[in-house]
Amino acid sequence: MWRTADPRKLEVPALGQALPGRSQAIQVAPVHAANGAPTLPPWPGPHELAIVGMGCFWGAERVFWLTAGVISTQVGYAGGQTANPTYEEVCSGRTGHTEVVRVVFDPSRITYAEILRVFWERHNPAQGMRQGNDVGTQYRSALYTFGPKQAEIARASRAAYQSALSAAGHGAITTEVAAAPDFYYAEDYHQQYLHKNPNGYCGLGGTGVACPTGFGI
Repeated sequence: MWRTADPRKLEVPALGQALPGRSQAIQVAPVHAANGAPTLPPWPGPHELAIVGMGCFWGAERVFWLTAGVISTQVGYAGGQTANPTYEEVCSGRTGHTEVVRVVFDPSRITYAEILRVFWERHNPAQGMRQGNDVGTQYRSALYTFGPKQAEIARASRAAYQSALSAAGHGAITTEVAAAPDFYYAEDYHQQYLHKNPNGYCGLGGTGVACPTGFGI
């Protein structure tokens, strides 16, 4: 059973109906607590960015900082209307944001398609406004892409994974795929949370269905 949610937290607010937010950005530590990389741009060497939402960002961030070829990770909020929101505002369902991880990766060591394979396999993308027991718009699945090539690969990967899920008896993917919006850092205590709190909560869980390869070139 998953927890009953306030129905207002299951609908993204209409344009102009979200909380106003603020102009001042949330401040975070400049060094990644788990691997020592920068958490603020510029990042060293050749790199690309990916932004993924796959439920509670604590566990999702750990998945990616442990992935070979990833330079840095940061957790934050994206996809909504409220500028520089707080965690409490996002949890209210009145910002339109989802919890996301921004992944900085070395494309010579890991491709965007491989980032997406990790994304699809490590959560359930067919759950709508929830992920496991976590319920609300901030837990929806999302892929925010940088440029037309990432968008093409993201759409192709979604189609490929849908075929695999359908063959295994799962439902329709609800993942939002859109051009990368503004990324707002989450509060510093959320950054690398499971490194700072090794026994902390992680609600991440996949379907057990492997993502097909070959959808990205």
